[in-house]
Amino acid sequence: MNYPASKIRNVVVAGHSSCGKTTLLDAILFLTGATTRFGNPENGTSLLDFEPEEQSRKVSIRLSIAPVKYKDHKINFIDTPGYADFIGEVISGISAADACLIVLDASTGVQVQTDKVFHLAENLPTAFFINKLDKQDADFFEALNGLKEFYPDHHFAPITLPIGKGEKLEGVINLIDMKAYRNVEGKLEEFEIPSEYKDEAEKFREILMDSAAEGDDEILEKYLDTGELTQEELVKAFHKGFLKREVIPVFGGSGKHLCGLLALLEEIIEFFPRADEKQEITVIRDGEESTIDIGPSQDPIAYVFKTTADPYVGRLSFVRVFSGSIKPNTQLLNTFTQRKERIGHLYEVLGKEQREVPEIPFGDIGVIPKLAETLTGHTLATEKTNFQIKPPALPEAVYSVAVEPKSKGDEEKLSSSLQKLAEEDPTIKVTRDTESKQIIVSGLGDLQIDILLETMKRKFGVEATTAEPKIPYRETIKKPANAQGKYKRQSGGRGQYGDVWLKVEPMERGGGFEFIDQIVGGVVPRNYIPAVEKGVREAMEQGILAGFPVVDVRVTLYDGSHHPVDSSDMAFKIAGSMGFKNAASQANPTILEPIMKVEIIVPEKYMGDVMGQISAKRGRILGTEMMGKYEVIKALIPLAEMLHYATELRSITHGEGSFNMEFSHYDEVPQEIQQKIIEAYQKSKEEGNQR
Repeated sequence: MNYPASKIRNVVVAGHSSCGKTTLLDAILFLTGATTRFGNPENGTSLLDFEPEEQSRKVSIRLSIAPVKYKDHKINFIDTPGYADFIGEVISGISAADACLIVLDASTGVQVQTDKVFHLAENLPTAFFINKLDKQDADFFEALNGLKEFYPDHHFAPITLPIGKGEKLEGVINLIDMKAYRNVEGKLEEFEIPSEYKDEAEKFREILMDSAAEGDDEILEKYLDTGELTQEELVKAFHKGFLKREVIPVFGGSGKHLCGLLALLEEIIEFFPRADEKQEITVIRDGEESTIDIGPSQDPIAYVFKTTADPYVGRLSFVRVFSGSIKPNTQLLNTFTQRKERIGHLYEVLGKEQREVPEIPFGDIGVIPKLAETLTGHTLATEKTNFQIKPPALPEAVYSVAVEPKSKGDEEKLSSSLQKLAEEDPTIKVTRDTESKQIIVSGLGDLQIDILLETMKRKFGVEATTAEPKIPYRETIKKPANAQGKYKRQSGGRGQYGDVWLKVEPMERGGGFEFIDQIVGGVVPRNYIPAVEKGVREAMEQGILAGFPVVDVRVTLYDGSHHPVDSSDMAFKIAGSMGFKNAASQANPTILEPIMKVEIIVPEKYMGDVMGQISAKRGRILGTEMMGKYEVIKALIPLAEMLHYATELRSITHGEGSFNMEFSHYDEVPQEIQQKIIEAYQKSKEEGNQR
């Protein structure tokens, strides 16, 4: 059945790894009758962690959809991974949701990804579920106080309080209606609030009313006069404060022990934002932002927040319908590519299970298969509503490996398979380095890349080996020098003759290459001078010391000679190449390396360790500044030292650090490192000759 948008809730579920997000949703699916078995990620039976890579590693790596039907409502839960390598999936999930539920492990409190998610979802109403209260060391109130201490500028208001703890966790008290509940065979059973909990419940009920009343001036006035609110007034006021993120509701329970979950669903229905709550959205047309009205009767607008590639089914596009509705056998315009897409079948998904539906209505989430050119971040609309919904910013790739197929002849298959998988995760970038001829796969960390290659082997039958990407070193000279290049060959018949004198000079860094013709008197005929320059350029590409391209050099052709019969373009090209090599080898050649401008964001407690590591990496610290609870370190670090930095920083900061980098400039490599580079080059040449 189709649900009206007023009865649809779209909630992204996020948090740190191992906080129990997926178990929580598996439990909710079981309690609400979506499945007859209680799936468990630990034993590979979860409905949401269905990929073999997730089951073997027991971690979520992709977002999944869990549509829950409860009390004539539909709640689209978007389950997201907790590992930092897959933060792109969280960002995609947030872009399709109207609210965020952050799951917190009661025994560990706020962790790295908890904080990241909280800030990523800053534009969404956000609630917390304190999970795993069945653990012996779990304490709801300690976890609640931890939230208040970590985010002192935010107002946290408990909605449910646990009854019992550890193995004796029995149920929850709902402070909205001041009743105790437990789950019995999938139903919410009411029971008497135990006497020892009544005073505590009254105290937190008063805090809840204070919090709610502040969100509505009219209700606040009544509350100040009477000191009491009806349940309807409490929900109405709390809803207003929640939408503005002025108050953050906190629930408690245990996904594993099915405690507090139905009470959570009750309040998601009561005061979480409805899918029709927004009357307008921000769109982009012709590069300009504007707002447009949306609703069930308006023209359809759908945003693609996730794409998956299947070798048998093809591409699956997960969409959130922000306006109108989408029906089968129609056409929509991809406003990014400006190409029309035919809409065939439509599906509702639960994990990997697909159920065909006659329509994806306003406010709902569904899947469209086999769209030809539509990818994550694209908008589908009509030609009349030719708008784009602005996709969220994704983190830049910071970890790269070079890949090559294990089997010769699989190069093309490797490249196409990687491109298909990169469509699933826009934080993955696949490029071909034209200089090194390597295929480079870049992402957010080693786990992400490892799983990508595992998935490629399973889905497309392509196995790959990895290596470090080759650093794009450059060579240059440090002083002027002059030399002759003379090519003379007699082998019977017409010979070959070319003779040039060249001067080489260093240019300022980034100067590139300049060729100057100073020939007078025709000692080198004009028609041979382009060949001389071509020979110089080819020699520069081959390098002087270690086979890297030469840059920042000025070459002047100032003298030479020719033979009226034996001279040719080829002879002068070879002479130019020889002259450059001879001159450059006398001009104090050196190797340059790319230097990256790096911004590292870490908690203050790790500053000393991180700055020490920067120095060990031959880095130069430019400065530091505060950003909320974090320190931002700006530094210049050689690219050669950054190949494994994503993993190293995670280790040093226990996952709390992050960084981004961009190319800054080239600088000279220290002499001892140059010697190692040259030795490695000579060794590879010898091995190549032996083959």
